[in-house]
Amino acid sequence: MSQSGVGYIDQTARSNWIRLRTLVLVRWFAIAGQSLALLFGWLVFDLQLPILFCTLIIGFSVLLNVFSTVFFPDNRRLTEIEAAGVLQFDILQLCILLSLTGGIDNPFALLVLAPVTIAASVLPSRLAFLLGAVAIILITLISFIHIPLQTVDGRILSMPTIFEFGLWSAIVIGISFIALYTRRVTAELTSMSEALLATQMALAREQKLTDLGGVVAATAHELGTPLATIKLVSSELIEDSLDNNDLKSDLTLIREQAERCGKILQSMGRAGKDDVHMRSAPWLAVVEEAAEPHISRGIDVSFETDPENPGSIPNVKRKPEVIHGIRNIVQNAVDFANTNVVINVGWTEKKLFLKIMDDGNGYSPQVIHRLGDPFVRQRSPENNPDQRPAYEGMGLGLFIAKTLLERSGAVITFGNNKSIRKKGAVVDMVWKRSDLEVSGATSATNPLVIEA
Repeated sequence: MSQSGVGYIDQTARSNWIRLRTLVLVRWFAIAGQSLALLFGWLVFDLQLPILFCTLIIGFSVLLNVFSTVFFPDNRRLTEIEAAGVLQFDILQLCILLSLTGGIDNPFALLVLAPVTIAASVLPSRLAFLLGAVAIILITLISFIHIPLQTVDGRILSMPTIFEFGLWSAIVIGISFIALYTRRVTAELTSMSEALLATQMALAREQKLTDLGGVVAATAHELGTPLATIKLVSSELIEDSLDNNDLKSDLTLIREQAERCGKILQSMGRAGKDDVHMRSAPWLAVVEEAAEPHISRGIDVSFETDPENPGSIPNVKRKPEVIHGIRNIVQNAVDFANTNVVINVGWTEKKLFLKIMDDGNGYSPQVIHRLGDPFVRQRSPENNPDQRPAYEGMGLGLFIAKTLLERSGAVITFGNNKSIRKKGAVVDMVWKRSDLEVSGATSATNPLVIEA
């Protein structure tokens, strides 16, 4: 779909989402926690701690927070490099503090997971990976190079080597697992946010077009009477001015221009004041309207009907989400068809059916179960551009179509033609008739022509 090429949110610049004030606030909590832990260990557990050096390390964090608060506005948003630098400082400050207070034996060593998790959430993959690697290296270093915890009576507090190794392994695995898990979830949420935004924009655009059609139809109806009056009066004046050629010529021009205005308005919208056909139309007419932009693109698009009651065509609401969703799927079928696309329209007493089939290569088995999710795959230059799974529209475009149609009550199934003689993709859509039908309205006219 064409929509998929639009990037509403830059996924490579997620760090621009985070404000400096947010990280400053988090660091104030960290400073408070570090200070309380230091005082608690010194005063309550009588641990011999290098208070002066620890205070100096905590003081660097305080100075950085004060500097950030004084010299930067509250709404300052960080770039990728700035966010990475701030988080790298937090990791380094915490690891130095841990090296002064027992290293890996300090239970607060687990807190190194916090800045790594934030980095995985807001930074690009390369920077998040770099910070995670730095955190692992620093944790490994302080497990060997540290000042051991010691009580006032000289007793050294340390875990057995096997437990130290286990804790180191847990922290390293935690950094890797939590970072990857957070990164994956954040990427999916970002993709979904962008896709939903695109869906809302597409629906809003379709709604505006529908509203504009109603305005044009109402305008055509309202101006019909005064234009007819102008035409009638000018004709009478022409008959009364046979002796004045100049006046007759001007009156003839007025009548011709009035007729021209009437034809223009009629071509823009031929509905009555109540605008009934702008609100509803025969089921097949709605499908044809949705497919119309792609009928003349060099692919034979044919319509078939499979009704339970051929003489009673249901009139359905012209919902923008239905028209736009069907249009996207028809576009996808035309894009990948070799020669023809078949649109099968059917209905029963309780349901409405729509099946769109093309004679292309069909959906790849590797992606068919993920169709309808945003950004299934991006087009790769070295791939065959005619291969369906590599087409970038298979992501956002189908997601928009599926979301809009399911909002209208449709149940959508993607598949491939299983016939031996035929191949190609098949999209089945089923609605409850009550979800779309205008209550009690049916049409026996040609469903492919909307009469005014």
